[in-house]
Amino acid sequence: QVQLVESGGGLVQPGGSLRLSCAASGSIFSINAVGWYRQAPGKQRELVAAITSRGNTNYADSVKGRFAISRDSANNRVYLQMNSLKPEDTAVYYCNLDIQSRHYEPTRPYWGQGTQVTVSS
Repeated sequence: QVQLVESGGGLVQPGGSLRLSCAASGSIFSINAVGWYRQAPGKQRELVAAITSRGNTNYADSVKGRFAISRDSANNRVYLQMNSLKPEDTAVYYCNLDIQSRHYEPTRPYWGQGTQVTVSS
């Protein structure tokens, strides 16, 4: 079993910052690609940022230069630093980790429970 626990969401004023965390625990042999997604009301879930096991990153155009994804592989944690937040960043944010539970098993995706980020004055 693998569990993902997210934290760090909340209410912030435009221009402010938040740092989201995603902690993985349980049966983990390796964590491969990791991503942060978000879903605003009435919209589809979209990829915000991703990072490979080698540290290569990819960002949605709407967050480039403002958000930064990072990972602490030793502690099975992933972070999303969000700066210069805008009202349009308001959404539920989800972490997604490709995890291999045992060396003989294929990787499979796991989702966090979601954390609300609201950007409003």
